[in-house]
Amino acid sequence: MSDLIPVPFGNFTAVQRALDVPDQLAGLVADALKNWTPEAAQSVLYVDTDPDKADTAVFCAAYDVPAEVSANCVLVAAKRGGETTLAACMALAGTRVDVNNVVRKHLGARKASFAPMDTAVGATGMEYGGITPVGLPSGWPLLVDAAVAATEYALIGSGLRRGKLILPGWALAQLPGAEVIEGLANPA
Repeated sequence: MSDLIPVPFGNFTAVQRALDVPDQLAGLVADALKNWTPEAAQSVLYVDTDPDKADTAVFCAAYDVPAEVSANCVLVAAKRGGETTLAACMALAGTRVDVNNVVRKHLGARKASFAPMDTAVGATGMEYGGITPVGLPSGWPLLVDAAVAATEYALIGSGLRRGKLILPGWALAQLPGAEVIEGLANPA
């Protein structure tokens, strides 16, 4: 319960170590946590939340979470020469990933756009509104805005609409495939 595990922000009735509740996470997320470095994996908290309040603005208001610690994972489809590369981008709420310039150039693509919802859900095995960088398919680029990596703690998805993860920014920067990029996202 939340009185046993300190939570750095928000108003949650149930807080647990994510490693202790693998059944509350998308399967790929639970597996990724088990195979991550112990220090990083043990730093991840799970908060049980209402799936109808999973969208960022509603969530922040309902659970008293500052937007500057809420990080969104958006998927991008980058195309070049008939090939499409899917990549994940992490940006703080209130900012917008610069897909057309920073992401496109970084991935060496001719064109980049946000991945359609059915592609995002199908490719990750996660629920829309809960997509997280933890447990992404192997080999995917994970672009993390420097502001996200610099947060003491960030709130991210759990792979499912129900529940969120809270973890240090440094841990996000250590996920497989992660690259911290200055200016990846700009104020919305």
